[in-house]
Amino acid sequence: MKAIELFAGAGGLGMGVSNAGFTPQAVVEWDRWCCDTIRENRRDGLGWMGKWPEPTEGDVRGVDFRSFEGRIDLVAGGPPCQPFSLGGKHRAHADKRDMWPEAVRVLRETKPKAFVFENVKGLTRESFATYFSYIFLQMQYPELVAMGDEDWPGHLRRLEQHHTGHRGSHGLEYRVIHRVLNAANFGVPQRRERVVFVGFRSDLDIEWAFPRETHSLDALLWDQTRGTYWERHEVGKAHRNLVGRLGDRAAKLADQPSALAWRTTRDAIGDLPDPELAPHKSARYDNHRYQAGARSYPGHTGSPLDEPAKTLKAGVHGVPGGENMLLRPDGSVRYFSVRESARLQTFPDDFRFHGSWSETMRQLGNAVPVELASVIARSVKRHLAFGAADFVQ
Repeated sequence: MKAIELFAGAGGLGMGVSNAGFTPQAVVEWDRWCCDTIRENRRDGLGWMGKWPEPTEGDVRGVDFRSFEGRIDLVAGGPPCQPFSLGGKHRAHADKRDMWPEAVRVLRETKPKAFVFENVKGLTRESFATYFSYIFLQMQYPELVAMGDEDWPGHLRRLEQHHTGHRGSHGLEYRVIHRVLNAANFGVPQRRERVVFVGFRSDLDIEWAFPRETHSLDALLWDQTRGTYWERHEVGKAHRNLVGRLGDRAAKLADQPSALAWRTTRDAIGDLPDPELAPHKSARYDNHRYQAGARSYPGHTGSPLDEPAKTLKAGVHGVPGGENMLLRPDGSVRYFSVRESARLQTFPDDFRFHGSWSETMRQLGNAVPVELASVIARSVKRHLAFGAADFVQ
């Protein structure tokens, strides 16, 4: 099946989509460092990325997608999230970085069978509720475009009227659902909440639901109190720190949970040498170097080893201190290396990143975890392949 990858970044979402069996026909990204990252891994033939086309480096607003009309099964991407980030300036529709109109334009020009778009949880904030509705209705009816100098509230009103008044199918239409997903609940060693939109073209009459969560906190608590978690990692009793220090919750678990345990930071990086304490061993791994300067302060205390990591963040001016740090059991902190951060985002170890440490961490902070993308894309692909409700999860 064929796909288009928009706002590709370092390629996390695109790799997940490719792992699910889609072959990108176009990859668009404006940032040169991200494009260099994609180019190198494409040139090295890394997994599915070896089948990617040369990335289109530049502003998506200058790319014409009409030649792909009727030839694309899936459009995927994460429109730049700065206008909605909890850590940003919250300008939303007044921000020129808002690329949602371009994402909708690509739907209009290519008419794909389905799409997957991802964004920060902040998009669902109450203060953005009206604009959220505007985005949602545009995805449902991408051919109902703004007219002349019509402002977005006026366009929203017309979309609402169309939505409540139309009968049957009139032009291009998608059935769209959304949900805020925590990547930790799908096997990613990171507490990372994002809103995901999935839409199927209405004429396909496909019934779909988000895949069931496979991992849980309770299962991790069980593994740490009654399972083999500590023995597997060869951690002595004096150094065992129950996830979140939730002893009372763990004690109330009467039966072993059916889900798999949340994956922890130790699960993800425990076999890597510490780049500060063992720099010579660390040098054997790509992008695994010690970065000095980490410090802990209120609200920035790092990620404990025996919990999923906190959300990796890109930051507006460099890397925010606490969110991208490891908190060791002895209370000391250090920055995650690029390789460790890549593991927390479930990139493969042979994936290489271009740019300085801060630039590379920005790429990772903006990325979609590869495994989360794979889970969603595999489900979408199954439904496109069989086109019935047999695979509703």
